[in-house]
Amino acid sequence: MSETSWQECEACGRTTDEFSSATRCTDCGGLLSLHHPTPDLTGPALRDRFDARHGVRGSAAELSGVWRFRELVLPSAGAAIISQPEGNTPLLQRESLSDWCGVAGLFLKHEGHNPTGSFKDRGMTVAVTQAKRIGATAIACASTGNTSASLAAYAALAGLPGLTFVPEGQVALGKLTQTLAYGAQTLLVDGDFDACLRLAKEASEQLGVYLVNSINPFRIEGQKTIVLELLQQLAWQAPDWIVLPAGNLGNVAAFGKALAEALALGLIDHCPRLAAVQAQGASPFAAAFARGFDHMEPVAAETIATAIRIGAPASYDRGVRAIRTTAGVVTSVSDDEILEAKITIDRAGVGCEPASAASLAGVRQLRHRGMISGSERVVAILTGHLLKDPGILQTIHQSSGSASHLGNKPIRIPPTIEAVRRVLFASIW
Repeated sequence: MSETSWQECEACGRTTDEFSSATRCTDCGGLLSLHHPTPDLTGPALRDRFDARHGVRGSAAELSGVWRFRELVLPSAGAAIISQPEGNTPLLQRESLSDWCGVAGLFLKHEGHNPTGSFKDRGMTVAVTQAKRIGATAIACASTGNTSASLAAYAALAGLPGLTFVPEGQVALGKLTQTLAYGAQTLLVDGDFDACLRLAKEASEQLGVYLVNSINPFRIEGQKTIVLELLQQLAWQAPDWIVLPAGNLGNVAAFGKALAEALALGLIDHCPRLAAVQAQGASPFAAAFARGFDHMEPVAAETIATAIRIGAPASYDRGVRAIRTTAGVVTSVSDDEILEAKITIDRAGVGCEPASAASLAGVRQLRHRGMISGSERVVAILTGHLLKDPGILQTIHQSSGSASHLGNKPIRIPPTIEAVRRVLFASIW
């Protein structure tokens, strides 16, 4: 057994040590996965170790909801860790949302409570830590907004130049302004996300910058902790389903890996089923699932859920493996269904960006189809904060768009108490 972590090509099996700067196999171009030595403790003893670290005061790394699980993330990172801290996101229950979905045992894991407002921080802390360990001179990513915001923040923390490739006119204002504020160089590309990712890969190969998109195996290790943390919050009693939005499929891959490892190490006694939910206008993974995963056909993606507006998911093969090993399903929901779910989540006092709402829309659809029963325990992942996309809030609440009938338009009044009284009594009665 190796005493350090190692990387392995998922296509040809070639192995390299953990300090290789390549994010793809140098022999065949396949995606790499990261493997760690078996922890010295397993089962209940390892659960106890993780539980004992929760809430401990100390450095950012000690407070982190990612590095609390360091044996399964990057055990050799040590003092090199770059952390905000991140993680420690809430697991919520709301009766109104349970009723709306028809699932009594519904939980929401809200990753919008991370430092930059999305789940991306979990993967970025590990990827940027690795960038520092290997002496990277700069880091880069392609992004629909959340990855670029996270990269910019962690690059600033690590003292590394950051380069982000974003599709011009296709990134929500809240995300773009974050990226600019944190200081990363932002390149507006005349093309979609898939064009940005191709360009970022070329920059990595030809200019030597370290790529931190989810094809980077260290990103996957950080994102695994969403699952590890929700399992811990449920006292290690695994739910029946974990439902998540699906775009580039990095989270689908990470969740499958986390569940396989948790089961193998005795942290849980059964494996939840994964349900990946795409927007109908960006659903090549769902279409492939319907065909038995025979192949993937890229699409020209179009959806109001910008975070999952991806037509050629880079982690497709990993995603297929995760769905198959968890007896999972893939489905798609319309933009109208996403907006209705988002408004329902917002009205519950929780709030999320549109892509997040795809998970709850997916729960409701799968419940109506009879795939999820009303008595099962279901965790829906909310991937981003409400304020990530303020533009969509204006569309819903101040315009005459398709969802305006569900909106909460501001009311203009004269400066009199009688006007206030009329509004108040109308809302009560």
